[in-house]
Parts: sequence; C-alpha cells; structure tokens
Amino acid sequence: MSETASINLNGSTFEMPVITGTENEKALDISKLRDQSGYITLDPGFKNTGSTKSAITFLDGEKGILQYRGYAIEDLAEKSTFLEVAYLLIYGDLPSKDVLEKFRADIRAQMMIHEDMKNFFTGFPSKSHPMGQLSCLVGVLSSFYPESLNPNQTEEEENKTIINLLAKMPTIVSWIQKKSLGHPVVYPKNNFGYIENFLNMIFGEVNQEKTFDPLIIDAMHKLLILHADHEQNCSTSTVRMVGSSNANMYASISAGINALWGPLHGGANQAVIEMLEAIKADGGDADKYLAKAKDKNDPFRLMGFGHRVYKNFDPRAKIIKKACDDVLEKLGVNDPVLDIAKRLEEAALNDQYFIDRKLYPNVDFYSGIIYRALGFNSDMFTVLFALGRLPGWIAQWKEMRDNKEPIGRPRQVYIGETLRPYVPISER
Repeated sequence: MSETASINLNGSTFEMPVITGTENEKALDISKLRDQSGYITLDPGFKNTGSTKSAITFLDGEKGILQYRGYAIEDLAEKSTFLEVAYLLIYGDLPSKDVLEKFRADIRAQMMIHEDMKNFFTGFPSKSHPMGQLSCLVGVLSSFYPESLNPNQTEEEENKTIINLLAKMPTIVSWIQKKSLGHPVVYPKNNFGYIENFLNMIFGEVNQEKTFDPLIIDAMHKLLILHADHEQNCSTSTVRMVGSSNANMYASISAGINALWGPLHGGANQAVIEMLEAIKADGGDADKYLAKAKDKNDPFRLMGFGHRVYKNFDPRAKIIKKACDDVLEKLGVNDPVLDIAKRLEEAALNDQYFIDRKLYPNVDFYSGIIYRALGFNSDMFTVLFALGRLPGWIAQWKEMRDNKEPIGRPRQVYIGETLRPYVPISER
C-alpha cells in the first residue's frame, strides 16, 4: 500500500501521496491540494518545495554527496573530461569512444561564430559587465538560428541547437575577454581540444598560439566539471521556468545567466577576490578579518566559506583544493592577495570556531584563486562559472521539455489592500 500523509483542514482530511526518490528522498505530493481544499502552501524561496522530478543530479548536503546521473563527482573529476561529463548530463550515459569523438568533432566544427556578432560589442558601454554581455550574446544567437524558435523541434533539430550552444559559448566568452582588453579576437583551431581552444582564444594572440601545461588544462577540466550542474539551484530553476513557456533554448539559457550573475549565486567567486583585495588594501592582516568574522556584531562576512546546501565539507572543494595547490605551485605566482587567501584557508581549517560551524572553504573560494592565478580578471569569474554550468542548464531544459512539464506558475498569499473605492485625482 502506498504511503500517504493526511492534512486536516476545517474538519476535512486530505490525503497527500508520499513520493520516494531512488536515493530514498521523501516528498509530499501536494499537486492536487488547492483543487481539493482551496488551500496552497507558502514556502518563501522554495526551500522545502520540490518543483520537479529529475534524473540528472543527486545532492545530499548533510553527507556531502554530489552525483551526476549516478556517478560520484570525485570519479568524474578525476577520470573524465568536461565534454564527457557534458554528454553524460545531457544524454544520460557516458559516451563510448566513438560517440565521444563524434560529439567532440561536431562541437569543434561549430565553434566559429557569425562575424556580424562583432557589431554587438560596439554597442556595449566600455564598462559593461561581462555577464551582461554574455546574457545578451547568448540570447541573440536565436536571431542567427531562427529555426531554434520552433517549440516542436525534432530530436535532430534540438541536438543541433545543443551542439551549437556548447560550441559557441567558449568562443563568445573569449571574445568578451579580448574586447575588454581592446585586443583582436582569436579564432578556434581545428587541431585543438575544447579546453585548449578556449585557453588559446582567451590568452593567445592572432600572431601567436599559446601552449598550456597539462596541469593547467586538467585544472580547467576539473573546474568546469565541478560547476556543470548542482540540482535545482536559482539559475537552473530559472532555466526550467523560462523553458516551460516554450521559450527557445538560447532565451532560456540567457535567463539562467542573469540568475547566475547575482553575488549570492555565481557571483560568489568574484566576491571572494574582492574581499581579499579589500583585506590587502587595509593592510593585509588576515587575523584581523578572522576576528571580525567571529564577531556577531560586525557586519563583515567571510566570503567563500561554508555553503547553504552542504552542512559538511563541500565535496567539490575537496577536489579543487588539490588542483588549486598544484596550479599555484606550477605557476609560482607571487601575489599578496593569494597569500592572504592561503592564510585565511589555513586558519579556517584549524580554528575551532570555523570547524564547529562547518565553515570550510568552498568551491567558490578555490575557483576564484585559480582563475586569478591563471590571469583572469575577477569580473570574468562568473562568466567562467556559466561556461561550466552550461551542460547542466541544457540537460535540465531538455529534461523539462521531454517530460512535457507544465508552464511554471507559482501561487501567492495576497496581503495588500482589500477592495476600495476609486478616488478622482481632484479629490486626492
């Protein structure tokens, strides 16, 4: 017999089915509550509300578990490439060697973007944030590929859009970087892999290709894999919500980029570096700011420590900490800001105050350090997050469409004025 929960309202009892996930997660199915009782639930921020059933990502914050399609994030980060993980998230299984090679070749063939897109950069103000540019440029791709506007695409047509977006995203990101420096753009090379192409378009020049240490390439793979999906977070829920209206994939992903932009979400790694810069400007005393973080009456907040989902150590941070140490050692970077970061990390990992509250360094802390060490400006960090998150957004959009989920339409509890008479302007 199926498990149910009873809700008693004004003498009436309503039975709510209990849904059990494959990892034994429990949920009350309240989808018929309003029709049966006239009541809705109120859950600000949807902290206790499941909006969908999904087979993509499993996350257990209490136990520090993150899995993509049943694979442990530790195994994927250690053994897979970013495009392997992208294929896994979008299509459900790890690809065979032949399938992966075709997937890579299809993406490589579409990495060039239309020259007319250069015209958009002339319209951006010189100080416009890269995330604003990225959102615009991804959304405008639908203008170059109007066939994507059809909400009833065949599987083949949808796959072309998926390949197109995965291919063009690193090129767009690199153009944003180059234009911010006033440098000519670097085009993708057919003899480079996905990450190598991206790094060369970012750091190379039109008259000189760059080569990159395998350790750096591996670190970029890991960073993008660790950011590839994270269940129903703010930006992912936004992608699904916008896509539920039958909006095209480009528009839906553009909306997700805007959601990711916020400092409480993807902007956290940029906020880490800005905090470190502020500490440096104030004399570089890490102990002073650790004391401020412990003072409940001090408004200072230590960015990059703890996580609202993970109640223990962020499993992604365990992986990327080693990559961070390796990158810093390989590059031999001499940067006082990164020195402050290492002092904060060491103190937080050994200070009982932070240990008791499980305020460990998180993935945003380490990713910000790596990106700075590689030479990225801090306002590009969230753009790099978006590049990594793209496969997850696509997978979530595709799953929502494949499941024929209804258009998103949350309810509310109205607390405004009751009906009142209209007062003519002469009497107000």
